Amino acid sequence: MSRAAVASSTHSRALGADVIELLGSMRFAISLLVFICVASLIGTVLPQNQGANAYVDQFGPFWFAVFDRFSIWHVYNSAWFLLIMAFLVVSTTLCVLRNAPKMLRDMRSFREYVRGSSLKAFHHRVELSSGLPPDRACAEVGALLQAQGFRYRVREDGDSRMVAAKKGAANRLGYIFAHVAIVVICLGGLLDSELPVRLQTWLFDKQPVTGNMLISDVPESGRLSARNPSFRANMLVPDGKQSSVGIVAAGQGVLLQPLPFTLKLNKFHIAYYDTGMPSDFRSDVTVTDLATGKTFDQTIQVNEPLHYRGVTVYQSSFDDGGSGLQLKAWPLRGAAAQPVDISGTVGSEARLPASLGGLTVDYTGLRVINVEDMGDGRDPQPADVAAHVAAVTGSAARPRNDGLRNVGPSVQYRLIGADGQAHEFNQYLLPVKIDDAPVFLLGVRDNASQPYRYLRVPADDQGSMAEFMRLRAALDDAALRDQAAQRFADRNAPEGEQRDLMFQAARGALRTFARDGFNGIIDAAPADQREKILNFAVPMIQLSLTELRDLARARQGEPALAPQGPDAERERQWMRLAVLALASLPDYPAPVALQLTGFEQVQASVFQVARSPGKTIVYIGCLLLVLGVFSMFYIRERRVWVWIRPQDGGSAWLAAMTTQRRTLDFNHEFERLRDALRRLSGGPDHDV
Repeated sequence: MSRAAVASSTHSRALGADVIELLGSMRFAISLLVFICVASLIGTVLPQNQGANAYVDQFGPFWFAVFDRFSIWHVYNSAWFLLIMAFLVVSTTLCVLRNAPKMLRDMRSFREYVRGSSLKAFHHRVELSSGLPPDRACAEVGALLQAQGFRYRVREDGDSRMVAAKKGAANRLGYIFAHVAIVVICLGGLLDSELPVRLQTWLFDKQPVTGNMLISDVPESGRLSARNPSFRANMLVPDGKQSSVGIVAAGQGVLLQPLPFTLKLNKFHIAYYDTGMPSDFRSDVTVTDLATGKTFDQTIQVNEPLHYRGVTVYQSSFDDGGSGLQLKAWPLRGAAAQPVDISGTVGSEARLPASLGGLTVDYTGLRVINVEDMGDGRDPQPADVAAHVAAVTGSAARPRNDGLRNVGPSVQYRLIGADGQAHEFNQYLLPVKIDDAPVFLLGVRDNASQPYRYLRVPADDQGSMAEFMRLRAALDDAALRDQAAQRFADRNAPEGEQRDLMFQAARGALRTFARDGFNGIIDAAPADQREKILNFAVPMIQLSLTELRDLARARQGEPALAPQGPDAERERQWMRLAVLALASLPDYPAPVALQLTGFEQVQASVFQVARSPGKTIVYIGCLLLVLGVFSMFYIRERRVWVWIRPQDGGSAWLAAMTTQRRTLDFNHEFERLRDALRRLSGGPDHDV
């Protein structure tokens, strides 16, 4: 072998030794623990596994992009956190392998080969003279030490005897147990993390499914092994349905996890507080073992999971299982006023007719009970499922609020345009009474991080939106607008030029109002003139719309509204609400409003399905950690040496005692041993 090759080989061995030295050093392990503590602090303070929009709203787009690089939204399953855990396992394992054998040898050793003269350097020592010969003195000292709980060994050195004793050697086991506990706990944590799933995606070419498809159509590359040692999946099962597959989130998609049994949901039960929050929910299920065909029934509820075949099924949440919906689609653009009856299913998409814009509607949810705080007349904000679940798993105490009211069922849906832009909508089946007036609430928001903004549509005498929609359609009819403007001018201006000017003003105001609402009227005006223009335009538009309403009623064969009488004030209030709704309608981001008219509810239970063998490993690690800490702090190793030499027909004793931690208790223990040796020797001493 050449000199260069020998040098290269020597350098490689030295580098390997340096790497092992670094990995096995205590400083490296402590540094890793600091990183883990910081990451755990982030994971505790920052809510994990939330939607991206929530983090964007909290930190802004720039910092969201920065933090997203480090996956702090799911820090405990991030690649860097798992890597630190793996390095900590390696480092602590090397530390144990390097030091445990030496500790075990030291535990077994009595150190009887200590030189007698070196005992004079010990702080806790005593010199005694005795009339006992060395052999008998050795036996008496050994018996004394044994009576005090020491184990001892005697080394003969000519005529001299060295008695070496020890007790509390299990203190060294504390260090070993504590370090092994760290390794065991980390291994248990890694086993129950996403690491097993990630290893399957890396080693067995598993590809997460990102598109919508039936479970039966998912290829083998999208399915995990049934023998997967550890996983945490979700499973949604509607009433009367069954499933034997869990859904595991993986990156931007999902993987399917086969289960060793089938879970059928016989009935989902839910009870509510008077606040509308669930007080309890549970699932009656039938479990069928796929290997044996064995079946049994069980109820799964919060804090009472199902354990079977190494898999635990938790009652996690609840959702809609595909309720059937009946709706009316009211056009909000054009002169058409008649709704179109449509049907849909929660969790599915459909396309609206071309006459209603041809948009895609995605039915996202159905809320059968909506108890809202209407005490101050504010618009409701329906609680999401997470808030419902928190109500069950948290405290049952609820503050009294006399403003709470059940406003009835509601439907949530998304309208998606051809350009992919979508808005979310929330609408109630029944009109809600706000400020003593029944109104239909048409809620809209751009995304889930925003509150709903509501368009308040006044209900007519039949509890319907029909009359408002007829008025809206009439406002989009140019001929009817002109008739209404003319009737307004005839009633409010004398014949001649003033009436014609009044007609032109009302006609233009209605045209602009129909297109842009009040904003269209004041945007072109100077800022200092806007209030004056509104003071003139608002009454004119309201009176013109009253004429337009009478024309629309006449088309339907209904009588005009009486300006006087017991119902006149109610009709004027309806008109004021209608004007406000029409003024806001240009900002409503959809050409159609879907009104829920009926439904057939299908409940679904959301289960969390987990196989977590690491839990038992972590318990074992915790037990080792408790034993280790107890051993280190409550077991003290003490060693005693007594060097016995012949002297003038008797013997001279030099005794010394040491421990790892010198405490007041140790001083007292040494004093008791010293006094016992004095009594045993029966001769003068030279105490130090």
